[in-house]
Amino acid sequence: MFWMKLKRIIRTGFFNFWRDGTVSLASVLVMMVTLMVVGLISFSGAILDITLLELRNKIDINVTFVTSAKEEDILNVRHALESLTEVSLVTYVSRDEALTAFKERHSSDQSILSALDELGENPLGAVLNIKARDPSQYASVAEFLEGGNALSSDGITIVDRINYFENKAAIDKLTHIIASADRMGFALTIFLAIISVLIAFNTIRLTIYIARDEISVMRLVGASTTYIQGPFVVVGIIYGITAGFLTLLLLLPLTYWLGSTTESFFIGFNIFSYYLRHFLEIALIIVASGVFIGAISSLLAIRKYLKV
Repeated sequence: MFWMKLKRIIRTGFFNFWRDGTVSLASVLVMMVTLMVVGLISFSGAILDITLLELRNKIDINVTFVTSAKEEDILNVRHALESLTEVSLVTYVSRDEALTAFKERHSSDQSILSALDELGENPLGAVLNIKARDPSQYASVAEFLEGGNALSSDGITIVDRINYFENKAAIDKLTHIIASADRMGFALTIFLAIISVLIAFNTIRLTIYIARDEISVMRLVGASTTYIQGPFVVVGIIYGITAGFLTLLLLLPLTYWLGSTTESFFIGFNIFSYYLRHFLEIALIIVASGVFIGAISSLLAIRKYLKV
């Protein structure tokens, strides 16, 4: 009996979808707009993650050691830094490597190169480049180094300079930008999701309003709530599935057209390549969102007309 009723509900839902062709087309098109917003949320989230990751990668601090510091003592400091939970990566640059990099940066300035030749020795100290797991943790890393944890075997400090204190304002500003972008991205996602659900809900409510007399008659002759709601929920699900597949097809040429633009504007992020790599994930999100929005909107919209 249950399966017979379910089969009848599904058949009636498909019949109503094809019977009201114009209304169904309009509903699917509006649902496509809704699902395009869902897709936009997915893409904007990926772009935001890439941008914030790039910002985080640009933040680091350098510890320059005195020229007399022994390599063994510097490597001990490096090992101590790597043991900190706040630190994700420590890169060692020897004095010779630092001098080579300095000469490359100033290869066009002959006066600086001549001055180095006149010195007759390497004036640069070794450097440790430190990347923290989070920009807000650089302060504790700097405090660790300032707190007597960068000493030689003789108990003498071997740190010449920590550029965190020079760049503190810039690091704090970037940290604030990253935190603000995270909050803004979350708020924008919630806002767009609410708007998209409201659009779909009002569209489906309009289609149910057209069938209000039919619903009232079914209620008067004793049809159960489930039997009345069922076909409209099926129609809502069909709207969602149809709009989902059409949205995925539309996103294919759209992302291809925008691919080169996003790659040059968003630090190598090609939206078309991202769409192809994550197609199954995006397809699942869009189609599932369409089914969920269509079904829930139908259930909520029909409640008003179930009262006789």
